[in-house]
Amino acid sequence: MKNGWCGKRLLLLTMVCWLFLYPLAWAQSIHVTDDAGNTLHFEAVPRKVVCLVPSAAEIIFAIDAGDALAGITHHSSDLCGAAEKPLVGGFFSPSVDRIMALDPDLVITSSFHSERIAAISVGVPVLVLNTRRMDDAFRHIQLLGALFGRQAAAGELVEKNRRQLDLIARKVATIPPAQRKRVMRLMGRSAIMTPGSDSFQNEMIRAAGGIPPDFGKTGSVVPVTRQEWNQFNPQVLYGCGGDRQASEGIAEQDGWDCVDAVKNHRFYTLPCELTCRAGAHLGDFVSWLASLIYTESFSNAEGDVLPRQIIDRRPVSIDLDYVRAAAVATSTIHDFANKSLIVDFTSPRSIVSTLEGGRNGVLTVGNHYSPPPCWALTPMAGLDALFKEIYPVIGKEKASTAFLFTGADMDNLAVKKETFKAMTVYGLVTAGVRGNAVRMSRDVGNYYEPGTINMIFLTNMHLTPRAMTRAIISATEGKSAALQDLDIRSSYQPLSSAATGTGTDNIIVVQGDGPIVDNAGGHCKMGELIARTAYAGVCEAILKQNGIAPRRNVFQRLIDRHLSPFQLVDEANCDCRREKNRFAGAVESVLLDPAYAGFLESAMAIADGSGRGTVNDLELYEAWCRDVAERIAGRPVAALNRYFTDTDMPVPLAKALDAIFTGVSMKSDKGKHKKQ
Repeated sequence: MKNGWCGKRLLLLTMVCWLFLYPLAWAQSIHVTDDAGNTLHFEAVPRKVVCLVPSAAEIIFAIDAGDALAGITHHSSDLCGAAEKPLVGGFFSPSVDRIMALDPDLVITSSFHSERIAAISVGVPVLVLNTRRMDDAFRHIQLLGALFGRQAAAGELVEKNRRQLDLIARKVATIPPAQRKRVMRLMGRSAIMTPGSDSFQNEMIRAAGGIPPDFGKTGSVVPVTRQEWNQFNPQVLYGCGGDRQASEGIAEQDGWDCVDAVKNHRFYTLPCELTCRAGAHLGDFVSWLASLIYTESFSNAEGDVLPRQIIDRRPVSIDLDYVRAAAVATSTIHDFANKSLIVDFTSPRSIVSTLEGGRNGVLTVGNHYSPPPCWALTPMAGLDALFKEIYPVIGKEKASTAFLFTGADMDNLAVKKETFKAMTVYGLVTAGVRGNAVRMSRDVGNYYEPGTINMIFLTNMHLTPRAMTRAIISATEGKSAALQDLDIRSSYQPLSSAATGTGTDNIIVVQGDGPIVDNAGGHCKMGELIARTAYAGVCEAILKQNGIAPRRNVFQRLIDRHLSPFQLVDEANCDCRREKNRFAGAVESVLLDPAYAGFLESAMAIADGSGRGTVNDLELYEAWCRDVAERIAGRPVAALNRYFTDTDMPVPLAKALDAIFTGVSMKSDKGKHKKQ
């Protein structure tokens, strides 16, 4: 009896503990419900995540959870922090084998990947995220914040985006309904297409104060008839990347070229990562789009919602005796956050500026960043207009201030320091090369916009005027060396030309105190230190601003040349266009192999050498191309098919792509014969 009673007491105690402790354990575990209605349970934060959805990867990096990503698609590889992440293919055709080889504890997908989801091994959790409305973006941010234990960061990101949307709503509320613009997102290459009426992209147009089309068609992409096009009569068109091909074709087609946007040349090309995603930067995109739609209204200071003033300041460390203070100040101009690097001196300095020339009596130097929504609003009538708009806000006088101006974010500022014995040189560098990188002597100068690679040099030596002007050459050579080593391409001739700079670079050199230095050329220490800070600063700033690393993957190298597997399939002279997705996916799969990626990277280098005339005989190279085609096909190849004969592509690069396409095509044919 006694033993039986003890057993019952033990059982009762166990049940009580289970009733109280199980809910506690449940509460401490992680539970999320995805867009397919599946509830996933995790005992700990996932640490080996493969993310196939670019907008989700962007959010994960934005909330500082990027360490959890074990694999991504190449469509996410330009995100800050993604440079060293393994690739599993592209968004459209990810490789299940590569996904499973990473032994993930979670795979983030969309409904688009339903076939891949079915192929993923049992036991690997799959989180499905679909973005159809703007609110989905906020829900995904909060969901991923909970999943990775970054709730506070996720909350701040949502709040930031909601503040931006609220600001734009307040600004466009003053525009009468009769003055609202009809706005269309242009898509397609050979035909005019646009997002369906239920797309988040049309919702973003409405958030920007525009009137989107409603053709009664739903879906991510829908065709547009000529009648629909003319009846809607868009006043503003925008797109991303290759969408410009469609826009350029419109102007040449009778019956399509008579809408207001075409007649008034109001087509804007915006970054794909903003245009095509509703995620971490949703508010940034809506702000930019609104400023393009209503440039005249937004540029009028009387319509400002917020006061023009400094709202934040963070220090920048510069250890030089004559530097009184250095900081990045955030100010509100045109209602958008501008950022200024401000370096104040203890006494007046002589400086040399490529923007203003030589100046004396300077108490402050700096570098001012205008964000994308301000690019169309900032006065372009000359430097005086810029000075009058910016200096009063940051409390500076033109007579004693020398600034540079840029579209590169001051949060991506690189501060580099080099020393030799008693010499010290600081380089303060911002850089962005996606929009207007050029190869001087080849590219044509057509316009001016705020500088893109800006460098300020400060030293503890007393540089003579001769040394300050010579320093500009040393700095420029250091910058160009960095661009060459990074293989930055010309924005105008990316297939054939490496960039030497951007079209709007500027430099300031500050005369320091201390011993007199009369030379800053390449044969002296001062010139070496300046060139080294320029080189290191440009590399770091480009990585921060554009996500471009020296050892970036081959897909990024193709994007640098304005190419992609899908675009190449479009351009190829072959029947593979009939099965575009499958064939492009097969090409992506081949390029995931480091050996074939290395072959294509070598072809890019040989193409540059051939264009310069330093590589002349391609006979052995052509044999290598045939060998690569045979390796891919798994059988002998008598001759390469010629796919890229009607393009401006350099011959060595065209031959390499011919080899890859030939191999993929023959391998596919071989597989079909086996099935038969």
